[in-house]
Amino acid sequence: MSGFFGIASMKDCILPLFFGVDYHSHLGTKRGGLAVYGENGFKRKIHNIENSPFRTKFENDLEGLHGNIGIGIISDNESQPLIVNSKLGSFAICTVGRVDNLDELMQYCFNNGYTQFIEMNRGGINSTELVAALINQKENIVDGIVHAQNMIKGSMSIMVLLNDRIIAARDRVGRTPIIVGKKKDGYCLSFENSAFLNLGFKYLKDLGPGEIVEVFPNDIKQLKEPGTEKKVCSFLWTYYGYPTSSYEGVNVETMRYKCGQLMYSYDEGIDIDSVAGIPDSGIAHAIGYANASNFPYSRPFIKYTPTWPRSFMPQAQNQRNLIAHMKLIPVHDLIKNKKLLLIDDSIVRGTQFRETVEFLFESGVKEVHARLACPPIMYGCKYLNFSRSTSDLDLIARRIIANLEGNDNPPKEIIDEYIDYKSDKHKAMVDEICRQMGFTSLKYYRIDDLIDSIGLKECELCTYCFNGKE
Repeated sequence: MSGFFGIASMKDCILPLFFGVDYHSHLGTKRGGLAVYGENGFKRKIHNIENSPFRTKFENDLEGLHGNIGIGIISDNESQPLIVNSKLGSFAICTVGRVDNLDELMQYCFNNGYTQFIEMNRGGINSTELVAALINQKENIVDGIVHAQNMIKGSMSIMVLLNDRIIAARDRVGRTPIIVGKKKDGYCLSFENSAFLNLGFKYLKDLGPGEIVEVFPNDIKQLKEPGTEKKVCSFLWTYYGYPTSSYEGVNVETMRYKCGQLMYSYDEGIDIDSVAGIPDSGIAHAIGYANASNFPYSRPFIKYTPTWPRSFMPQAQNQRNLIAHMKLIPVHDLIKNKKLLLIDDSIVRGTQFRETVEFLFESGVKEVHARLACPPIMYGCKYLNFSRSTSDLDLIARRIIANLEGNDNPPKEIIDEYIDYKSDKHKAMVDEICRQMGFTSLKYYRIDDLIDSIGLKECELCTYCFNGKE
């Protein structure tokens, strides 16, 4: 995932832009970038933020960046924003999303006059550069954005900085948000609405799916009306979103409380000593469960935030496992001889949670009851890079299904039987995951309750990773 922020102001915008982007630091760990337009034209700074936070890397750049209009991004992938000189003029661009047909679109650009793409350090091309190339296939930026979004398989929200305005386009079905804030001397555009609350902006509107606007320091104009199809990523509430943020009017923390309350309805009569959430995204779910159940909420693990403040992990699996272990420091008095119920947002591969459970039993815990705040993940996300899986068999649920079926690639109708939480196959899958993970018991949140907790219509939410519905 990535998160971006933009400001069009009647005065110098660099400080609110800097802090607005910094408020998106939970959404990526690879690169951070700022671009502004001022008296000396476009200025840009990009830094690697894998080993230190965005704020630390960019503080020394602020004196050299001035302008009343700018954009910035925290990226979990490519370097952004890019500054582009083209037949449509000069502009800066940043994007949030994923391109599944990148090679196909690169060849399309070659066939239509584009001559080269710059390879990134780790190989492959920058998908934001590809989006800029697609935009430049048309005669104006707005038509180019529509063209790019229609060509891309995946999802792509776009922010373009010109010399006097920002053009922003939410992805075609609204999988990720773009939220507009307003104050007397300007406007802002943000992935997270909580990013602008302390900067003096008031909520104005969510862009609709596929909606395009241009934002000036003193005005905002709609360039393309929103489409009728909406598929907002349900993981925004379960996992990605910052607790203070709201999407489509639904607050993240509130949704997680509701989730925890409904999860307890699966467990009436359970005998435990306390409820705990795996930091950070499991905490609010656990508070909701504890409030509904009257079992005490405890913190048997404390996240060490001074040097591990961000929630995302490095690309390499062995590094992710080590860092996950290093971040959480146990409180032995809350573990030994206790019956714990642990809530986490999800299990993807299962490696980190398994190591946590092994450590708990080595530390003398009596029982570990695991509750997951979403259904089993059956498909790797092809829209937003939720999981970095290269194969669905990286997912623990799919590995279990492959073992139970004796087939690494069973047909969808078989997978659908495992998705159905009322089926015997689903129960067999959950029982086997429970056994392999070492839990005393395991239950997943049901998809109908997940949808109820969010409060949007089922047709307005993307649940592809749970049920394969596009």
